[in-house]
Amino acid sequence: MADQHPGKPRKLRTSVKGPLMFSAFWAVVAFGAVLIFASGGSARAPRFDLAFTAAGIAFIVTLVIAAMLSMSHKDNAEHLGKGSGVNLSSAGNQGHGFGGQKSGGQAPAAGDVTDGTPGT
Repeated sequence: MADQHPGKPRKLRTSVKGPLMFSAFWAVVAFGAVLIFASGGSARAPRFDLAFTAAGIAFIVTLVIAAMLSMSHKDNAEHLGKGSGVNLSSAGNQGHGFGGQKSGGQAPAAGDVTDGTPGT
């Protein structure tokens, strides 16, 4: 909500239109499915009471789920995308991470074992 500007339309994530359209779509799908399948065939009268009930339930449930998901959205921090390779945030750390050098700045000698297993 902090990125709102007066007079400009909101983004789809922060507006009400997106979750309402999503919920209305699933309500129409539920209405159609229950109207077709609850009557039990074309010889019987369609069950509009069950179809409207299913559409209302589908609308409310999907609207609540969409609202909860949109409220829980949080952008990643800027520092998480910096660096390269497997260990993205350790561009300046030379003693930590996979393939890093020892704290002295020197590469291990040929006979040194750095993974804790006995050397041969």
